[in-house]
Amino acid sequence: MKFQLLFLIAIGVAFVILPPTASAQRDYFTAEEVELIRDAQKIDDRINLLTKIIDRRFDALKVDVHGAKISPKEQEKWGVLPESSRFQLLLDIKRILQKAVDDIDGLAERPDSAILPDPDDKKAKQSFADLFPKAVKALAAAAQRYQPALKAELDKTNAGSETGSILDSLEFCDQIIAAVEKLPAQMEKSKKGKN
Repeated sequence: MKFQLLFLIAIGVAFVILPPTASAQRDYFTAEEVELIRDAQKIDDRINLLTKIIDRRFDALKVDVHGAKISPKEQEKWGVLPESSRFQLLLDIKRILQKAVDDIDGLAERPDSAILPDPDDKKAKQSFADLFPKAVKALAAAAQRYQPALKAELDKTNAGSETGSILDSLEFCDQIIAAVEKLPAQMEKSKKGKN
């Protein structure tokens, strides 16, 4: 009985002292960015948004990747730059690149799931065949901007954890750039799938 009481007290103390795993884990998007992502449903808009978010992480690292700058008028909509450690910002870049790749891959596998503009809107008449290549090319252009910065950061780091994130990000950039060459074949494959 005494042992059970001590055991229950020890568990209770552990719950009070130790933070729960879910709340201890840091999200790699700010609350404002999550709202912007939720609103960007078309793949080209989503990719442009994700690359702006990555550009913001590089800005927080004080690394110029010649990306889009957030105007003072839009600053409130975007919120403040995340204040994080160098390791966390490099990990954010890796994770956001992974999300962009996953979004592209998901649509490549299931083109019918693409969210398209309202078909009644004559100005916005676009199909998957219009939006998908545009998104892949925009992501590849961003990946080409990121590669020199990531290589420079790799040369500056001595931390193994940072090295892993940078190498993973460089690998994503290589995959993204290679995907542009596969676009014509992918678009033919998706057209055949509709017939």
